[in-house]
Amino acid sequence: LLQCQPSALDITEAYARVAQQCAINEQEKTQAQAPATTTDGHRIEVAANALNAQDTHAAVANGAEGVGLLRSEFLFDERDTAPSEEEQASAYSAVAQALGKERTLIVRTLDVGGDKPLSYLPLPKEDNPFLGLRGIRVSLDQPEMFRVQLRAILRSAPLTKLHIMFPMIATLEELREAKAILAQEQALSGHHDVQVGIMIEVPSVLWALDEMLPRVDFVSVGSNDLVQYLFAADRDNRRVSDRFDALSPIVLRALKSITDKAAIYGTSVTLCGEIGGRPLEAMALIGAGYRNLSMSPASIGPVKAMLLALNASEVTGFLNDLLAQKTGASSIRAELRAYAEGKGVPL
Repeated sequence: LLQCQPSALDITEAYARVAQQCAINEQEKTQAQAPATTTDGHRIEVAANALNAQDTHAAVANGAEGVGLLRSEFLFDERDTAPSEEEQASAYSAVAQALGKERTLIVRTLDVGGDKPLSYLPLPKEDNPFLGLRGIRVSLDQPEMFRVQLRAILRSAPLTKLHIMFPMIATLEELREAKAILAQEQALSGHHDVQVGIMIEVPSVLWALDEMLPRVDFVSVGSNDLVQYLFAADRDNRRVSDRFDALSPIVLRALKSITDKAAIYGTSVTLCGEIGGRPLEAMALIGAGYRNLSMSPASIGPVKAMLLALNASEVTGFLNDLLAQKTGASSIRAELRAYAEGKGVPL
């Protein structure tokens, strides 16, 4: 076995690097409590992805301005029976109370199927489960379970700025059916002051934005699934996942097409995928027109530090030029990193 015997100088330098990183972390933690405004005055809302009330408290402490994605399936996992309306309502209300009435809570309805099966909800065996019964398709296939969840979510409406979001929408018909069921439950509950939106993670939606955007209050881009569906490559499969980059012109054009269309219809857009929580990727998203990002609580500090040093108008122009020039490139990561370093934007 090789033994490492650092010199006194090595140890001193290591302690210095640790101290420097600790100082950076403390500065980011302080900055994270302030609103994220770019150097040219663009206000960026930074929210958190969460599983429960405990996550939400941590997110608020880290500077989150809301919950941009509450993964409701945490209530349905690792159990023998579906959660009751009371159990669900209690959990959603706890998250809402942690946020308060001034912050936004976006609850994603049940997103199972594919890689997220439920033991008490036997789904037919599928050769390609990622292309089968998952997301909103499961809810529409199990309407009573869907109604129970919607009733439970709606009970948290008086406690926060409630938004309800449908996952894996692929067609206008799915959106209409899901909204119709929600409208029936709203009529029964009396909770009408709720924003309704969809996740954009199925590429078919990119060509149906003119029909869908007028029918929703907001959209949230699930970049994890959208990117892997665009490239037909499982992001967890190492044999193919390194063949594409989220910072490719293909991905960034797709993401920009969403904000361009949303601006026409005045529809709010959030991005809640993993790329929103990485400073370099988040910088590119600002250039692509995104003004609402949702991420893990631990990512809020570094991303806000980047935003506070960024000129949004300049990076938009730079990105547009890159996308026009690098039409066949597999990635523009290096160019974006060089831009950030040249502008003194911390990554």
